[in-house]
Amino acid sequence: MNRIVSREAWLKERKQLLRDEKAFTRLKDAIAARRREMPWVAIEKDYRFETNNGEQSLLELFGDYSQLIVYHFMYGPEAKDGCLGCSEMADSFNSTLWYLNTRDANLVAVSRGPLATLQAYRTRMEWDFDWVSSE
Repeated sequence: MNRIVSREAWLKERKQLLRDEKAFTRLKDAIAARRREMPWVAIEKDYRFETNNGEQSLLELFGDYSQLIVYHFMYGPEAKDGCLGCSEMADSFNSTLWYLNTRDANLVAVSRGPLATLQAYRTRMEWDFDWVSSE
């Protein structure tokens, strides 16, 4: 049950909470800046994917864009359906793909399940984004 306090006591606690929230925001911003400054790692493995256009390399998944966002969609070889959390996230991909493309980025979902299974689920869910198999 919540405490009942005077307006003055509430204001004192609220001001402390605001200071803590601002400190947290500054820390979160600093961590995000560090993440952006992390060095890159050269990809030396020849990753191959099954796509609607046949087998493609990781580089080919970029298409005409200089950036690639890869979403790991949890849908394994034995799964009957896609992950519910991943499906919820993927529901927004159709509407944001144009936005990413205008910023020189492509988006592709990758799963370990067979391509035919992934494409059947994609059709059922009425999604248009690229979904490839790393099986």
